[in-house]
Amino acid sequence: MTTKGYSVKHLKDTKFAPGLRPYLEYRYLGIKEATEGRVIAWHLRKIPGVPFPEGTPHRHHTSLQFVYVLKGWIDFEYEGQGRVRLEAGSCAHQPPLIRHRELGCSEDLEILEVVMPADYKTEEVDSVDG
Repeated sequence: MTTKGYSVKHLKDTKFAPGLRPYLEYRYLGIKEATEGRVIAWHLRKIPGVPFPEGTPHRHHTSLQFVYVLKGWIDFEYEGQGRVRLEAGSCAHQPPLIRHRELGCSEDLEILEVVMPADYKTEEVDSVDG
C-alpha cells in the first residue's frame, strides 16, 4: 500500500491567488505536487470589476485540457468550431494544440480546469483558423 501522491484540499485551507490571466484568480488544488508535475488542476474565478480583455489567439502544448464551468458562462472561439459558449454545467475537452481564444465571460464565472502536463507551453498564433 502507498500514500505517495495522496492529496486533499479544503476550501478553508486554500486561498485564491493571481495567475496566468489578470481578470481571473486561481485556487491551486495540490494536484501538481501530488502527481509530480504530470497534471495540474485549479479552480478559477472572475475577479469582479476587473475588465475582461478579449483573448489573443493561442494554443497550448498539452496532452489533455479539460474545462468544467461551475458558475456563470464563458465564450471561446475554437479552431474549426467558431464561437462556443460554455455555461454552468458545461464541459469541454480542448484537444492538444487547438487554436482558440477567450471572447468574454460573466462576472460570476467559476471554472474547474485540469491540464496535462502541469507545466505546458502556450504559443500565440496569428488567428484561430490560421
